[in-house]
Amino acid sequence: MKVAVVGAGAIGGLVGARLALAGEAVTFIARGANLKAIREHGIRLIEMDGREQLAPAHATDDCAQAGPQDLVILAVKAHQVDALADQVPLLFGPHTPVVTMQNGIPYWYFHGHGGALQGTTLHSVDPGGRIAQRIPPERVIGCVVYPAADLLAPGVIRHTEGDRFPVGELDGSATARVRHVSESFERAGFRAPVLADIRAEIWLKLWGNLTFNPISALAHATLVDICQFGPTRELAAAMMSEAQEVANRLGIGFRVTIDKRIAGAEKVGAHKTSMLQDVEAGRAPEIDALVGSVVELGRLTGVATPRIEAVYALVQLLARSMATGRGGIALR
Repeated sequence: MKVAVVGAGAIGGLVGARLALAGEAVTFIARGANLKAIREHGIRLIEMDGREQLAPAHATDDCAQAGPQDLVILAVKAHQVDALADQVPLLFGPHTPVVTMQNGIPYWYFHGHGGALQGTTLHSVDPGGRIAQRIPPERVIGCVVYPAADLLAPGVIRHTEGDRFPVGELDGSATARVRHVSESFERAGFRAPVLADIRAEIWLKLWGNLTFNPISALAHATLVDICQFGPTRELAAAMMSEAQEVANRLGIGFRVTIDKRIAGAEKVGAHKTSMLQDVEAGRAPEIDALVGSVVELGRLTGVATPRIEAVYALVQLLARSMATGRGGIALR
């Protein structure tokens, strides 16, 4: 099977390397040092047990050169999708599905959703509906990313935790194509159950991301710091409660309690969230898909989200300060 992985960062690199090692014909759509490294040496994967493998893979920065694929994996961050929206369709054959691996509420959320908001465009993640026009939701298979990995150097990925990539059709059906994606991921060593409600799984992960990510970025704190400091623990719980009400209005239930979700984050320990890592490194943080989208959904469903809105405003200002100052912000 010909597979294009758009983005050769930590998660894209992990997935692409494993698929290549399982015998799929993988092409990374990459740029810069990653592109050069993969072209010259392939992609090197360091597993959790320290074992190293060199995965055979191609790389290009030109989707037209890669040509039509059997499967496209969109593995860039949510705020990077728009810039690629004109190029990704060059990878499409007549029936090519696209597995989306972005954190947060996806641009396709209300496609196949049913109800009063069916077909609604979420402007926080897809202003004007531009992405949906170019990467049609009909092609999309939803996916939730649970593993963690690091990009140690160009073309070098270290897998640090987890192996679950649940997948699902947007209408909940168990189609041949989603089963094929699941089977391909499982041959590559991942667990990829086909879910009847991929949105519920998206919300479960988002529940933590929309709280711990911005709080950690603003406070320069790890998960255990946030959970063990009374005021921030209370803030996280309050934000989760607001998000839970929004999700409930959309027909989503949570299989764990807020207290259990916070306790799970506390057990992770002194972990820096991805947003904090981005802030320290001077990279644009992923804000709208994780936080702004929930604010927008609150307004669409008539749910007040004052704490989420306050944190959203603060982290937006932080991002603007970083962009103006052209650098990262870290405590030393």
